[in-house]
Amino acid sequence: MFFKVGRYISFLLLVLMASCSEYQKVLKNADIKAKYDLAEKYYEAGDMKRANRLLEQIAPKYVGKPQGERVMFFLADSYYQRADFNMSGYQFERFVKSYPSSDKIAEASFLGAKSFYELSPVYSLDQTDTDKALAKLQTFINAYPESEYFDEANAMAKELTTKKEQKAFEIAMQFNKIGKFDFSFLTPALAAFDNFVSDFPGSVYREEALYYKFETATALAMNSFESLKPKRFQEAKTAYGVLKKQFPDTKFASKADDLLEKINKELEGYPVDAK
Repeated sequence: MFFKVGRYISFLLLVLMASCSEYQKVLKNADIKAKYDLAEKYYEAGDMKRANRLLEQIAPKYVGKPQGERVMFFLADSYYQRADFNMSGYQFERFVKSYPSSDKIAEASFLGAKSFYELSPVYSLDQTDTDKALAKLQTFINAYPESEYFDEANAMAKELTTKKEQKAFEIAMQFNKIGKFDFSFLTPALAAFDNFVSDFPGSVYREEALYYKFETATALAMNSFESLKPKRFQEAKTAYGVLKKQFPDTKFASKADDLLEKINKELEGYPVDAK
């Protein structure tokens, strides 16, 4: 048994050495056809590291040739399979522009968009790549509604949109928290909540955003110059009305009603025409 296992391992080592020898020989060779054939062999076998290196060498040589489409797709996909999403996104974009009539166009468009999706960072970081991924995914969704990748693309777009919502909501909440100690942050907090409500009308954070917008508007009115208070208290009451209209059974009802009572008491001290 020991000798059989030893012979098997020896055989595998010989195969591996022969494969490495062939790879090194072709890699250094100027024969483009040999590189193409070996690259395709490695690609089909799932050895994307070797396939990728060979494809990088030959891709410029096949521009404008019949095999160019195949080589460019393999190159882009080999980057994707190796999780080099910056390069795969770039190469799939090139493929889509170079071969708009290809039967691989939908797959390439999807994988290009998915490459940018994979680059999207956690919500707390800069969301430039998220914006690009969303744009690419939306383009794909609009162009290929019958694609087998359509549902996955929709799911990814929804996930990225939620991530952007969370980012925007957290920024508004941060302004709100700082505004409790530094009143100069109340105005940007209110603007941030306004932007959030406008930009994400279907957000899961909408109820929270409407309540904290009302809370921020109330705090801003309370800490304003006397001449500005009546108008700002009325604006806060308007924010309360929007919250209650959209969420009649809001979980913030008790706190919101307490704030409204304070607003009404404050307004009692002003002439009717000043309110």
